[in-house]
Amino acid sequence: MRLIASFALLLATASPVAAQRPIAPDTTRRDSANVTLPEITVTVTRTAEPVFRIPAAIDVVDRRELNGAQSTLGLDESLNNLPGVYVANRYNYSLDQRLAIRGAGSRANFGVRGVKVVLDGVPQTLPDGQSQLTNVDFGNLQRIEVLRGASSSLYGNASGGVLNLTSEPAAAGTFSQSLRAEGGSFGLFRIQGRSSARRGAASGTLSLSHTSIEGFRQLSKTRFTQLNLGGDVVLGSATSLGLRFGYTDAPQAQNPGALNANEVRANPDSAAGNNILRKADKVVSQGQLSLALTHHTGRGGVTATAFGIIRNLRAPQAIPPSTGTQGPAVGTISTIDRAVGGLRFSTEQHVGGAERAPRITVGGDLQRMQDDRALYRAVAAVQDTSLLDQRETVTEVGPFAQLRWSPSSDIEIVTGARYDAVKFSVDGHHLTDGTDNSGSRTMSAFSANAGISYLRDRRLSPYVNLSTAFETPTTTELANQPNSTGGFNSQLDPQRTVNYEVGARGVLGPVTYSVAGFVGRVRNAIVQYREVSGRGYFANAGRLKNDGIELGLSARLADQLRLFTAYTYSNFRYGQYRIVNGATTDTLDGKQLPGIPKAFIRVGLRAGPARGVTLDVDHTMSAAVFADDKNTLYVNGWGKGSATTLNGIGLGVTNLRLSWEGRSGGAWLRPFLGVNNLWDRTYISSLTVNGTFGRVFETAPGRNYYLGGEIGWAAR
Repeated sequence: MRLIASFALLLATASPVAAQRPIAPDTTRRDSANVTLPEITVTVTRTAEPVFRIPAAIDVVDRRELNGAQSTLGLDESLNNLPGVYVANRYNYSLDQRLAIRGAGSRANFGVRGVKVVLDGVPQTLPDGQSQLTNVDFGNLQRIEVLRGASSSLYGNASGGVLNLTSEPAAAGTFSQSLRAEGGSFGLFRIQGRSSARRGAASGTLSLSHTSIEGFRQLSKTRFTQLNLGGDVVLGSATSLGLRFGYTDAPQAQNPGALNANEVRANPDSAAGNNILRKADKVVSQGQLSLALTHHTGRGGVTATAFGIIRNLRAPQAIPPSTGTQGPAVGTISTIDRAVGGLRFSTEQHVGGAERAPRITVGGDLQRMQDDRALYRAVAAVQDTSLLDQRETVTEVGPFAQLRWSPSSDIEIVTGARYDAVKFSVDGHHLTDGTDNSGSRTMSAFSANAGISYLRDRRLSPYVNLSTAFETPTTTELANQPNSTGGFNSQLDPQRTVNYEVGARGVLGPVTYSVAGFVGRVRNAIVQYREVSGRGYFANAGRLKNDGIELGLSARLADQLRLFTAYTYSNFRYGQYRIVNGATTDTLDGKQLPGIPKAFIRVGLRAGPARGVTLDVDHTMSAAVFADDKNTLYVNGWGKGSATTLNGIGLGVTNLRLSWEGRSGGAWLRPFLGVNNLWDRTYISSLTVNGTFGRVFETAPGRNYYLGGEIGWAAR
């Protein structure tokens, strides 16, 4: 009924477009196959740079790829179009999707790990390296810039890659208003209203959305509301001020958990029994506020951003308490009250007045997080005895410097360094056991990068680079101690990465391409080495060897027809992996890194707009994926494997989207239709790495659809 009412509202407000005409082909819009490389500028390197001159693998996802006829529910919709990026959709909003860039983030069994995420200049990555996407509304984004590879010299902790997210700015006119609604399989309902206005030197935006999903599995309901406000004002010819506010209320995000192989075969849409009995769920609210000042000078500029984030979390879990009376319905409840504050600053200046004079960027990041963490025994999600009560504080300080120099018009040299110090402190309040687990640890590292790119013409722009990264354990990984006490694990150290890369990009006639090959070496790799009663424990396992090849192609076949391909080969394996478990030692040298397929490919076709109609089709295939460090649990790839294993994406999953756009004056109407898993394949979409008792498989829905539309009006 809500879907019907929403479409009735769309039709009722459609009088300005009653006499619709198909939208004329947009002759000013330029596709990537026709754009010369110098026209694409990115800021993910913390300076505005033409992408062809940057000696690193960088891609840009624009508004059409993010929104268009997409359902705007997750990163997998658009980022799987990029080589080197792997997003596994858990279809579980309690845990988020699992994002990995060149292996970084592959071990994350919740949230985003190992990748730096920045939204409108505000880090969504906490100082301990854990990222959260709570305040990201995918329907409100204008673009995503993706930097692949070690980048701690720019961003510090947990920078195996970077996502730089930018919200849609105010429209060019004095006022615009749009309403977008969609509904579909498994109780999907989403509605979003967006307004923007300009007057004089000031502009502002307002986005409000609500999403609810019943879910295709048991215990997978979710609902959340997101509010985003933006305001910008020009303070003279060289200075601007920007204000951003975001708030998310998510009162429900049920967690069905992972299944074992027998449970998947018997009933793939079921939930784990303990999750049902213990009512696994997540309730979270989060708000963030930022103020950014930008000032341009004759030889450069200055940018400073101050921000604050407040988060409240309550999560009934299927994990049983480590002590006390056990039972089928006895689980735990974890609560976190979080406050984060920080400051980001950078200034770029030309050294000398020559056109190709070196440019120096100097800056720093300061971020402090305070978590009041508690753990309780619970019976059917009803809070009982206190098990843990402690305040965790993490402070990160990171000054950095970058030098860019063009000794000639076709050469760009980039080098830089950064120092980070991350201090972890814990103040124990749960003293009934007679033990005070208070204490602190500081983890520090120097990171560096050096690269050179060469451009003679747009057909070929090769580059090479060397970069390093470091990654500390998160507070959750430090707090989960094998002896079940409070405090932090004093034996868990940060992991360090060195990345060597050679690549090229260019345009050959109707074909735009990018290719990169890399060799990564990781020391003191942090792995979840065992699990007790559903709780994971972490250790530094040894060394990883991450080698890969990435290829992206986009070909203009006709005026309104484009074919693209993104291919990734990832040979990620343990060079040395020794874990001591009591009297035994697990030696897993040479085993493949779990959670990442060795090969991953997406092929897509974009047709239109022709008479206002656009058709998008993409097909995704994947090799086998291991679910555990020992490589004994895995899902099939491309139909291979034994009869006792389960199917992954394998031979492929196809998604189809169809949309139409019509305009009349300043008004527009955009109905759209999407079908996911067109051929109704049964497959595993994600894995819980090293899950206990073989519970590692997270299933995907069969064929499913969504139908929606957007109506809007803009003052001319």
